[in-house]
Amino acid sequence: MNRYHLAAVPVAVALGLGGAASASASPVSPQALACHASVSNARPADYTTVDVQVRTGTRARVVTVAHYRTTSHRKARSASAAGTARVPYYIDGATPGFAVKVSVNVSSGGRSGRCSTSFTPRR
Repeated sequence: MNRYHLAAVPVAVALGLGGAASASASPVSPQALACHASVSNARPADYTTVDVQVRTGTRARVVTVAHYRTTSHRKARSASAAGTARVPYYIDGATPGFAVKVSVNVSSGGRSGRCSTSFTPRR
């Protein structure tokens, strides 16, 4: 009789009758990839370059989009072995005083992350 009783215990757990010991069937999502962005100059003058500096995972793909008042500029880079990327944006005729938001998406090995930073051009 013990043989049948022991065989029934795993079935009860698999059916969710085992209380806290039951397993969840929900899929496991991968942990977000780290993403930290900053700019080399938050108030760049016209006709200068501002660098968007990104820290993420080793060799991750880095895509930035600078959202100006009338247009958006997309750039892609790969992070270094240290997980850093520098994405230069040349400021040429940007609207002074308008905050330019820079969206950053990073991805590597099926994981992804997002972050952002901004700068405000001046004359």
